[in-house]
Amino acid sequence: MIAFLKGVLAGKTLTAAYIDVNGVGYEVGMSSASLSKLPAAGQPVQVFTYLQVREDDMSLFGFATADEKRFFEKLITVSGVGAKVALAALSTYAPHELGAHIANQDIAAIQRIPGVGKKGASRIVLELKGSLDDFGGTAGADQAVPAGSASLPAATEALLSMGFTSAEAEVALKGAPEAASETTLIQYALKRLGG
Repeated sequence: MIAFLKGVLAGKTLTAAYIDVNGVGYEVGMSSASLSKLPAAGQPVQVFTYLQVREDDMSLFGFATADEKRFFEKLITVSGVGAKVALAALSTYAPHELGAHIANQDIAAIQRIPGVGKKGASRIVLELKGSLDDFGGTAGADQAVPAGSASLPAATEALLSMGFTSAEAEVALKGAPEAASETTLIQYALKRLGG
């Protein structure tokens, strides 16, 4: 993996920087926040990087800070959140701000990110809350809910609030582990719903 690039800034667009490293030009996708911190073209620059390799594509993403890179890596683990949405999130909020919105389960704030709807915002909160302590995200730490009568109805209610129908929620929760917490049930259902 390419951990960082150190070279000369050859230029930038609204979504990417071009960095010349000893005569090799790298196109690096970046958030608007990171792009705004770059020096003028022709000046020395160093950015942290994340290399995404797929069957048909290799993309390099850059970050002004190590925190932004770590948050990007957390965001792309969420079902349905790709690099483009993760960069949009980091263009909209600084990592500590986004961490606080996730911890506070502020779906409306997360929906302000371009490309994120209500279901996506709910999924981001569900999958990341409790894992962002180093970004100021402690308020929404995941509380295990004892299994039993409370977990299943609560999980069903959460799925309904994400926009799924009651029939979809019922099918998605069928066969779920009996001793599961509410969060585990919701994650199980989202995977079955293809989310």
